[in-house]
Formats: sequence, C-alpha cells, structure tokens
Amino acid sequence: MTSTNTFFCDTYALIEIIGGNKAYNKYGDALLVTSELNLIELYYHFLRDYGKNSAEHYFNHWLELCVKIPHSVIKAGMEIKLENKKEKLSYIDCIGYSFSLQNKLFFLTGDSKFKNKPGVEFVK
Repeated sequence: MTSTNTFFCDTYALIEIIGGNKAYNKYGDALLVTSELNLIELYYHFLRDYGKNSAEHYFNHWLELCVKIPHSVIKAGMEIKLENKKEKLSYIDCIGYSFSLQNKLFFLTGDSKFKNKPGVEFVK
C-alpha cells in the first residue's frame, strides 16, 4: 500500500473531516485510511458529544476504511513514543504514525505535536 495520494487519518483528522473543516476538502479525492484504534477515540468523541446514533454512524462509515495494524507496527510505534517522550504523544497516534512511515503514506493530522515530523501532512 504505497501511494502519495493515500493518507492515514488520525482521530483529529477524522473529526475535522466529519465536521466539514474546509482545510480538509483537498483530501476528498484521496484514499483515506485509519485504524480500529482511531475508531475507538472517534466513537467516544461522538458518543460523548452527539449521542449513540452519531457514534454508530461514523464508526460504521470509517470501519470500511480500517487497515490492520501488524504487531511490528505497534512495537515501532512504542519506540517512536519513547524517543519522543518529552512531547507526550498518544499511544494511538504513535502507532498510526508508525504505520504511515512503514507503508510510505502521509500521516494526516492537525495535532501540533506532529507538525514538523517527516511524513506528516499537517492541517489545522
């Protein structure tokens, strides 16, 4: 899965896309993927802020775009977390970022902690 038009969306990006942030419109024709770990965060966000129906709707929509996270990616993600421990990166973001790096995808996020990291497409 190597493509310059494929992006791994972290939860921040998913929420912004769903919310209609115009800065994310340019990714409308791209292949967007995420992980079940990100869907955990997404489900909680919508359950908390909008209720179970919204949470179910967006979970099910993005579930079709989930990639399987190999154990090697999880381990590499924890190495990224340790190497950047002062930044207090989330476990899930480190795993998604690791997946992106290993698969030569851009990591799509608006999390400022990733702004200047290689392979990151930073969008606010």
